[in-house]
Amino acid sequence: MKSPLPNTAAHKVHQAKTELPKLPVWRPWRGPFERWPHLTDPLIAILAFVLTLLMWSRQSASDVLALQSLWDVAAFQCAFVGCFALLWRRSFPWQAHAVALGATLVLELGLPAEGIVALAFSLYSLGRYEANTRISLIAVVATLAYIVLDERIPVEPTAGGIVAVVLAWALWHTGRRLRFRGEHLRLLQERAEYLERERHAESERAVAAERTRIAREMHDVVAHQVSLMTVQAGAARTICRNNPEAASEAMAAVEAAGRQALAEMRHLLGVLRPVSNETTLTPQPDLGDLPALIEKVQQVLAKVEYETRGELSGIPARTALAAYRIVQESLTNVIKHVGADASVHVSVHAEPSQVTVRIRDDGQGVRQTSTTEQTDGGHGITGMRERADILGGYLRAGALDRGGFEVYAELPSEDGGTQ
Repeated sequence: MKSPLPNTAAHKVHQAKTELPKLPVWRPWRGPFERWPHLTDPLIAILAFVLTLLMWSRQSASDVLALQSLWDVAAFQCAFVGCFALLWRRSFPWQAHAVALGATLVLELGLPAEGIVALAFSLYSLGRYEANTRISLIAVVATLAYIVLDERIPVEPTAGGIVAVVLAWALWHTGRRLRFRGEHLRLLQERAEYLERERHAESERAVAAERTRIAREMHDVVAHQVSLMTVQAGAARTICRNNPEAASEAMAAVEAAGRQALAEMRHLLGVLRPVSNETTLTPQPDLGDLPALIEKVQQVLAKVEYETRGELSGIPARTALAAYRIVQESLTNVIKHVGADASVHVSVHAEPSQVTVRIRDDGQGVRQTSTTEQTDGGHGITGMRERADILGGYLRAGALDRGGFEVYAELPSEDGGTQ
């Protein structure tokens, strides 16, 4: 069966661009602490310092606030240093916690005051921002040991002491869980962005491949028809005075070739336009169209022999299209580089596992052109080789020892080739 043009990469790319939705990238809600850290951290430090002073005002250490002695000033400075160490709680979490814990120990053991509120904030920050799990665990265990000893839980366990230990652990554990959740969401976001980039890159690769395919198809269509038109127009100009009827027939052939070239170009370029229900699509050529191609070439070249072997009707559409285009491009090269007096032999052999295509000319034409012009002067042979490679086949093109040029291709006729 013949393969219609809409089943091509161009329509797949167009469908991917129009139908595929964007990959959702979930972005977690960011509160003020995450949105404005340089503003909220000083506010937290000030709040911890103020709460510490309020806590002291309700304890027996309320005289410290009067700053009547050097020890009162030292306690005030310890509270200030411990609270404002929270300014670095994000970048240096365990160091900030160590400063807060150290200030608490100094106040507890040597100064007339007890504790600072900054220790609660530093515990949360220790779990939330410390990347090293071992350091974070050591710091929280040291804090819990201090609280246990300070509340004298081993000697006189009280509900208040147990609540203090549980609260300290809960603050650190809450921060740790939020850190793990943030890391998980960050990895999900990075993966979604990576998949989005890969999808765009795949679309660009598909577009580039389709552009190459369209350029190859355009070259095959235009080069073949224009070569026929050029040779026939030259022949008509030569014989127009002596044989006007033959010149008229040649110009009619030029007109027919031009119309066919335009029709094939419209057919090919139609894949670039959006497909509507009213669009009528014609199939791609296959090996069944080779006799018509040979018949047209016989109007230009002196001798064209066509030989087939095997059953050509059961060949897959992509292999049949590639074989047709290889024959078409080879005959175009003969017309362009050898001339109208060349003799060409075309053979297509269908076997159970592959199709063999051979196009051979004698190189004896009015234009004696070197084979390097055929191989290096354009993209024809490169395009034929690309067609064979895409199917997993093989193509060889080169000059013959006895003169002339040969194109030989082996194309797999089974569905195991490269898609």
